[in-house]
Amino acid sequence: MNKTKQYLIPFVGLKLGKHHFEYQINNAFFDIFDYDEFENSDIKVNVVLEKKSTMLELIFKQQGTVNVPCDLTSEDFDLPIEGEMKLIVRFGDVYNSDNEELLILPFGEFEIDISQYIYEMIVLSVPLRRVHPGVEDGSLKTEALTKLNELTLKEQTEVEETENKEENIDPRWDKLKQLLTDK
Repeated sequence: MNKTKQYLIPFVGLKLGKHHFEYQINNAFFDIFDYDEFENSDIKVNVVLEKKSTMLELIFKQQGTVNVPCDLTSEDFDLPIEGEMKLIVRFGDVYNSDNEELLILPFGEFEIDISQYIYEMIVLSVPLRRVHPGVEDGSLKTEALTKLNELTLKEQTEVEETENKEENIDPRWDKLKQLLTDK
């Protein structure tokens, strides 16, 4: 059975004009593509198909959240995403999907599978660097950050102690150093 059957749009029976389709995307959708980067996902995708006499025009809009690990702290968080994509479908002798904005279907096709386009639109809308909002505003409290702060504080204390020791040097050494610089 075709796992993407619910994402097939049979355009032959549709009248000329605009037609609206709505999809609720979750992790089951990404399992079809063996994509497991998201811990959880809740995305609403709206597709407007405008059927014209010689072509189809599809506009995809998506908005929702994906649960991903932070690149800095590895803490999971809900990342809001949104995106938009446009696709023109024309008809020709041979199937061709080389261009990301133009799809050529063979004459006689009666439906289009939009699952690949939805998948690519969502995955490409996730930023390369994912930073937990709590890191940016300083409100995130995790065990890793607490330990990092402790180590940083300990290191600063050691540096200050070393500087204090250098300041309490025997004055006779200063006189000896002065002999070297007087030459």
